[in-house]
Amino acid sequence: MNPLILIPARMAATRLPNKPLADIGGKPMIVRAYQQAEASGLPVAVAAGDPEIVAIIEAIGGRAILTDPDLPSGSDRIRAAVDAIDPEGDFDAVINVQGDMPFADPGLATACAAILHGEPSCDIATLVAIEADLSDRTNPDVVKAILALGKNERQGRALYFTRSTLYGDAPIWRHIGVYGYRRAALNRFCAAPPSPLEKREKLEQLRALEMGMQIWAAVIDEAPLSVDNPADLKAARALA
Repeated sequence: MNPLILIPARMAATRLPNKPLADIGGKPMIVRAYQQAEASGLPVAVAAGDPEIVAIIEAIGGRAILTDPDLPSGSDRIRAAVDAIDPEGDFDAVINVQGDMPFADPGLATACAAILHGEPSCDIATLVAIEADLSDRTNPDVVKAILALGKNERQGRALYFTRSTLYGDAPIWRHIGVYGYRRAALNRFCAAPPSPLEKREKLEQLRALEMGMQIWAAVIDEAPLSVDNPADLKAARALA
């Protein structure tokens, strides 16, 4: 396969305004995310919703595409960016790496690409990690993945994603917001309207499942830090 990593980023954020430019150890967060993605060895670009983000990525010699700031989601943003970068369709897969994961292992992107390569039925690839503690089970901010996963298996088909509490003795899988899309699947997904379950759970990936698309997930050892609020930003600065 010939994958391209795209990092969607925009300045507007309810809980942490101007988040992409937040300083973490002397570097803007989006720069850290870009450099981590670059270390994967795959081509990388930022799908930016604002010219300030483009400027800061170009200042470090990176590539950024300015997209319509009114696009409704990160998926729409990466679709617009890949169409601008590659109108001929040479990149047959797009890996969506989040710009608010400043320390994400570069192997996360290649893990998604490996799922797409190894599972012909997979339309969208993603990642999960074991719950951090029991409080994850009742936390609506922790998205849980329900997988068709046998004992000792490290990869399986996603049956559902939810913010609801999960019960039972088995551990839960915490969803990691890194996605790999086949190019055709990304186009089909973005062309469809938000689905009923997507709107109910506020989880975009449920649209794909309602459309009959297959999502496969691989297990990783640890969830990367995601910066969603001031407390997360403080934690990230402590790691820098």
